[in-house]
Amino acid sequence: MSLDSYVSLGHSGLRVSPLTLGAMTFGEDHGWGTSVEESEAIIAEYLDRGGNFIDTANIYTNGHSEKIIGDWFAARPGLRDRVVIGTKFFANLFEGDPNGGGAGRKSIVAALENSLRRLRTDYVDVYWLHNWDRTVPIEETMRTLDDLATAGKIRYVGLSDVPAWKAAQAQVTARFRGWTRAVGLQVEYSLLERTSEGELIPMAQELGLGVMPWSPLKSGLLSGKYSRSRTGSVDTLRTGLVGEPGEKDYDVIDVLERVAEEAETTPAAVALAWVRQRPGVTSTLVGARRLEQFRANLASLEVHLTDAQIAALNEVSVPALNFPAENNHTLAPSLAFAGATVDGVRTSVLPLLKASSVRY
Repeated sequence: MSLDSYVSLGHSGLRVSPLTLGAMTFGEDHGWGTSVEESEAIIAEYLDRGGNFIDTANIYTNGHSEKIIGDWFAARPGLRDRVVIGTKFFANLFEGDPNGGGAGRKSIVAALENSLRRLRTDYVDVYWLHNWDRTVPIEETMRTLDDLATAGKIRYVGLSDVPAWKAAQAQVTARFRGWTRAVGLQVEYSLLERTSEGELIPMAQELGLGVMPWSPLKSGLLSGKYSRSRTGSVDTLRTGLVGEPGEKDYDVIDVLERVAEEAETTPAAVALAWVRQRPGVTSTLVGARRLEQFRANLASLEVHLTDAQIAALNEVSVPALNFPAENNHTLAPSLAFAGATVDGVRTSVLPLLKASSVRY
């Protein structure tokens, strides 16, 4: 696979690369991150290799990430319409301002105008709700986004980091009101964070949302920097922010390293390839603080895991999901099909059903 093996984002006509360039690290405003020069080099590398989807947010490096992207495209007239640029609203950049963030009409419109100014463009391709605002009716948020789409300032709507029930409410409300529906769902998803398999990913598949995993390397824990055979911190700053792997994490890392050795590639490439091949996933967000790290992540597109390797990774990383996930997965098929094979899956007969042949 390559970056120009484009896929449709959810139930939409928007075609995007299987890996999306995540720009959260663009800018060194927080004392870490990627310089302007290296950020520009990463953008160029991504586009040169056929990538077309860049993801940022108003809060990333306090708006500098958007500005770096905007300045780069402004210096290359005609290129902006050839790419898909997504940014997010919700985060508040103005201390003490109660309307500076969230998902109300006033803050959404203001946030978009500021993002457009920094991005130096007159429209955003995908405008993402960055989180759930408990204080705002979902009708207000979705109607505002529909107005912005009608005005031509945004092309598509996306949802990020919201509960499954709230995303479903937003999607169904928009559908029955005739408003612009969301086409994508961003969730944290990796070998070390699979709980979205319980509600979020099935919901997305049912309601036409293309899943876009973020942190597929679990903040670097799956990057190959950590190994049970090595002791001590490999990155004091990173460890201070995200911590070190725990015992259960190392159980996953052990299998990841073994599969990487079998596949003759890196643990990071295997972890990214695993996420990319998961059901419901459309495009995975990848980023890096350095160009060489980014190139290494792109190498995951060339990794093809065997069924046995995928099964080993699945088994060691199996998540504990909220009720009723296990009930629906194990009990429901037997209750419904009573030993019949349906859609290629053979079910069992419940002992209580076998206990007596009498039916009333």
